[in-house]
Amino acid sequence: ANSAFSKLYKSWMHTPEALAKHYIAYNAKFLGNTEVEAPKGTEVVKDAVRKLKFQRHIKKSEGQKIPKVELQISIYGVKILDPKTKDVQHNCQLHRISFCADDKTDKRIFTFICKDSESNKHLCYVFDSEKCAEEITLTIGQAFDLAYKKFLESGGKDVETRKQIGSLQKRIQELETENSELKKQLQELEEQLMIAHVPPAGSISMKPQSTDIFDMVPFSPVTPLVPTLASNGCPPPPPTTLPPDIRKDLFGAEPFDPFTCGAADFPPDIQSKLDEMQEGFKMGLTLEGTVFSLDPLDSRC
Repeated sequence: ANSAFSKLYKSWMHTPEALAKHYIAYNAKFLGNTEVEAPKGTEVVKDAVRKLKFQRHIKKSEGQKIPKVELQISIYGVKILDPKTKDVQHNCQLHRISFCADDKTDKRIFTFICKDSESNKHLCYVFDSEKCAEEITLTIGQAFDLAYKKFLESGGKDVETRKQIGSLQKRIQELETENSELKKQLQELEEQLMIAHVPPAGSISMKPQSTDIFDMVPFSPVTPLVPTLASNGCPPPPPTTLPPDIRKDLFGAEPFDPFTCGAADFPPDIQSKLDEMQEGFKMGLTLEGTVFSLDPLDSRC
């Protein structure tokens, strides 16, 4: 379980600030990663370790060395970098890491299972660290514990903020669609009005072309409405303001108020990320010290 970390490991080895504001770096050899069938389980990682050790054994016989990597562990995840160029090779977010263990027989080997963000497959990452295998496992556990607590603390606020953003985005989209439809309708009405009052050929129109049957200049949303002087030279009366209790605009639609608009669904991308984080943290991270391989297959390869 998630909060069980605090009970199991009462004295974590790092300060929360070190993992929240910075990161803890370790150097290790990276045996690689391989797909596994389940997010947790000792047998699952045993098979993966055996497989990757065997592959490394073959590569070593071909003259290839195990690549060295730098691990940067923080509440944002486990980054696997090239120690010289600092290029990020893998970025494993904590809520995607479900199982983490170090080998109690071969004390150099440690591993974790992480759900890949693109393929959604469970990948088992295997490393060789001469002195820090157990410490790295516990550091990942501590980072997960802190990240989960942070998610619970800020989650409510984040969710509410994102809900409001999602609701506003949805309403804006609706208004833009409505606006374009109204413009289209208005254009069609103007066109119909112009066609209806085109004088027959040969007749003389007494009215200027620029006005309609009511002696009004046809309204176009493109031209700004500028007040003009009335025929008697007096300025036009001020526009009448609608009483505040009238809740509809001139098109009969309810005016948009961001403070009273109902809660909408999240945009799909935000919703799926929140769901995925919640699901990952709820599943928890299992920390284990176990025996991965009983066979003496070149454990130092």
